[in-house]
Amino acid sequence: MAAAARDRAAIFAALGDETRLLLIAKLCSGQPHSISELTVGSKLTRQAITKHLHALSHAGLVRSTREGRERIWELRGKRLTEARRFLDEISSQWDEALERLRAAVEIE
Repeated sequence: MAAAARDRAAIFAALGDETRLLLIAKLCSGQPHSISELTVGSKLTRQAITKHLHALSHAGLVRSTREGRERIWELRGKRLTEARRFLDEISSQWDEALERLRAAVEIE
């Protein structure tokens, strides 16, 4: 249970940064991207983008492969699905709690 919580926390910590969210959005196209492609439209350097990609990689959200001299990055969609499933579970628990509260208030 604690290991699962640490794993989920790593995902949400990685997603808790605006730059990382933008990188995830770019990678959601389904196409792998080089650092150069991911840097387009950003004021950040390639080095800064790389640092953010490593944080996302540490959380298991992206992975890279080497093609020649470049690293090509792609999304690991399964990890986002796991995060969404967890949020759906929490949402369901809240919905049930709110329904119990509503029922209790209407009884009185």
